[in-house]
Amino acid sequence: MKLVSFTHKGISRVGAVINDRIIDSLNQPNIPQNMLDFLEAGQPALDALQALSNKQSSQLALKDVTLLAPVPRPNKFLGLGLNYADHIAETVYEKPEYPTFFTKQNSCVIATGEAIHLPTVSEKLDYEAELAFVIGTRCRNVPVEKAHEMIVGYTIVNDVTMRDWQMRTPTWMIGKSFDTHGPMGPWIVTKDEITDPHNLTLKTWVDGELRQSSNTQHLVFNCYEMIAYLSLAMTLEPGDVISTGTPSGVGVSMKPRGYMKAGQKVKIEIEKIGTLSNYIIDAPEGFIANNK
Repeated sequence: MKLVSFTHKGISRVGAVINDRIIDSLNQPNIPQNMLDFLEAGQPALDALQALSNKQSSQLALKDVTLLAPVPRPNKFLGLGLNYADHIAETVYEKPEYPTFFTKQNSCVIATGEAIHLPTVSEKLDYEAELAFVIGTRCRNVPVEKAHEMIVGYTIVNDVTMRDWQMRTPTWMIGKSFDTHGPMGPWIVTKDEITDPHNLTLKTWVDGELRQSSNTQHLVFNCYEMIAYLSLAMTLEPGDVISTGTPSGVGVSMKPRGYMKAGQKVKIEIEKIGTLSNYIIDAPEGFIANNK
């Protein structure tokens, strides 16, 4: 299944995509209406959503809904740096002995089709195409051989990065967490449809120019090793999103630099998942207070 979060007629809920239709969970008491609660409910909720696929009355046209990020506000949104050998080669770094994780704040998450903001404080706005996996089972101290059981599915993340802000501190967090700098989507493809996440082609285009082209078989630390490592330190929970790193071809390594500019469009495609597309605009200026 392709699990989605979406809005239709002002109401947000969970659904699934089949071809050009949305399987709608509205008014289904056994299906939680937000993705975190849905994943927390586990296999019974997945089965209930799947059972709706044969009901015409529970379907909407995909073109009539607005897709949200599949996990609009994950409790944990973690990225992994320096996890492709070719990307390490284009940087000043050496291959890490241990996985180099960082946090992206969940307020940076946006959906496919939404705008990435070019901040007023810097123009060093870079893209990073990444496979991400979503945790489906609460777990700790997971052995590598059981790690695949903890994953509910896979999605695409653009780990948008302000390069100068990233390098101001060793943790990278601020440079990775500007508002709108966590595009995610368009959906979560459940793991039964992706039997091997470590052999997927990945490509990035900026305004139609191919910038990144690689395969997840080149990951230094694979998805299962990441889960085993992280779960030694913390409990992983349903809806946690872990992005697995980017291959070579990022803007900072181009000559001249290939940073994104307002008016451009960035598109990421990962085999068996789909396409994540966003456009770039100048960030709004001045003080902003949203009292809701």
